Amino acid sequence: MSEQRLGSNIDIATGIGLVGVGAGILGAVTGRKKFALASAGAAAAVALIARRDAGESRDLERRVASMNEQIRQLENAVAAQVQSRMAAEEAVKSLSGQLSEAERRAGDTLRTPLVLNSDGGEGLTDPDTGLFNHEYFLVALDSRIAAARRHLRPVAVALLDIVEGREGSERPPADARMIADALRETLRESDTATRLQDGRFGVVLEDTPENGAIWTMERVRRRLAEDNPDLTLWAGVACYPAHAFDVGALIDRADAALDSAKEWHQDRIEVATAE
Repeated sequence: MSEQRLGSNIDIATGIGLVGVGAGILGAVTGRKKFALASAGAAAAVALIARRDAGESRDLERRVASMNEQIRQLENAVAAQVQSRMAAEEAVKSLSGQLSEAERRAGDTLRTPLVLNSDGGEGLTDPDTGLFNHEYFLVALDSRIAAARRHLRPVAVALLDIVEGREGSERPPADARMIADALRETLRESDTATRLQDGRFGVVLEDTPENGAIWTMERVRRRLAEDNPDLTLWAGVACYPAHAFDVGALIDRADAALDSAKEWHQDRIEVATAE
């Protein structure tokens, strides 16, 4: 449209210029001032048209420059998105490799024949409660974290210490079989309940964030209180990836949270803090 207008203005200016030339020639031949004035007016009109065309041309150049700058910015934004996507794909490949290695280690452990304890119990279960033992707790947590990396989902671990009585610094541990039964009744099939070497209990909660882990521990506490209201439950909760990224660090965070919970005399569920 601008090119058509510019061409039209050029044609008009050319016509006016020719009229001015003719008027000037007639003025020179005849000596009449009217033709001389017409020639001057035509020259002035040509000058105005040329000035207006120059202004429109500069405005058009500015618009083209602005459009070129917008195109350049758009190209840079697209390039940044492509690089970000490539980086994300590389991160997914790395996490998938870590998951495969962790699953391989877990699979090798689980495929190992069970070794019977001296009392006839299986090597991956606690003989007193029938829950999985400390070794299985570590394997299960490692496997759950590896799967969580692949699917970008949370995993929670909770350590529980439950004693008889509501007061005093020297309170005996609660009946382990009763606690095991409460855990079985409360937890989901996808969760893992274990009894650790020191007599405490470890729970692995699959696809569970911090608030879900707190609510699960609260349901365990209420279930135990139904049969024995004199029990005291302390629990320390830590979550992947909010508080740690591997098994050892996650257990350390949960253990520190449990120590904080035990500073209270009554029931307490404490959540870890990320360092």
